[in-house]
Amino acid sequence: MLEKITRLFHNKKRRRLIFLFFSIAVTFILVGNVFSADFTLPSFRFGIDKGGDPGDVSVLLQIVFLLTVLTLAPAILVLMTSFTRLAIVFSFLRQAVGTQQTPSNQIIAGLALFLTFFIMMPVWQKINNNALQPYLNEEISQEIALKAAINPVRNFMLKQTREKDLALFVKMGKINKPKNEEDIPTMILIPAFVISELKTAFIIGFLLFVPFLIIDMVVASVLLSMGMMMLPPIMVSLPFKLMLFVLVDGWNIIIGSLLKSFVGG
Repeated sequence: MLEKITRLFHNKKRRRLIFLFFSIAVTFILVGNVFSADFTLPSFRFGIDKGGDPGDVSVLLQIVFLLTVLTLAPAILVLMTSFTRLAIVFSFLRQAVGTQQTPSNQIIAGLALFLTFFIMMPVWQKINNNALQPYLNEEISQEIALKAAINPVRNFMLKQTREKDLALFVKMGKINKPKNEEDIPTMILIPAFVISELKTAFIIGFLLFVPFLIIDMVVASVLLSMGMMMLPPIMVSLPFKLMLFVLVDGWNIIIGSLLKSFVGG
């Protein structure tokens, strides 16, 4: 046995491996002792305990409500602002011109988003002046701040909503006929505003399609009369539609008309 151990240590390579192994083992032991002495892993606990102060429960409910509102923020931006009309009109315009994916969905959404910020800027300023700043300065309570914040948005939606759409949801909701605008519930106003925006956007989209459709029909008739039935009319009409759109400064006219439709709505 002693001879085997002696032979084992006489080999230089084996001695180096044994020394390396013991060095690594000692290092791990020392590091483990240091970490176990100075560092402890945190523990997490989730549960429901008995609260002694009702205010703690109120703060918790407010946090849950705030997180819920943040998750619904994209839907609020889309359905309670001018974004819906703008995005649909730009999509119809792209289809009418026939450029397929130009401009891309990202450009259309970005343009509609920034125009939404521009159109809704007076509303945001009223919310900031009447609700947010007084609440941050502790001049009004949270309930009063919420009512003051929703009023400018309601006024904007009421200007763009048709009475017929409001009557539809009032009838389906089985509520008493509102005597004035303040009596209209917000849950009735929002869907009425959305379908009014959809109708307006589809009307504008129809008007956009008419001139480009006429160009397509003229080009198709000319190609058919020339016997060029194998040539796609869209390929020939696309340059003419682009030229017409550029010559009349289409983007300026369309965006200006959309802005005026909200200002004068």
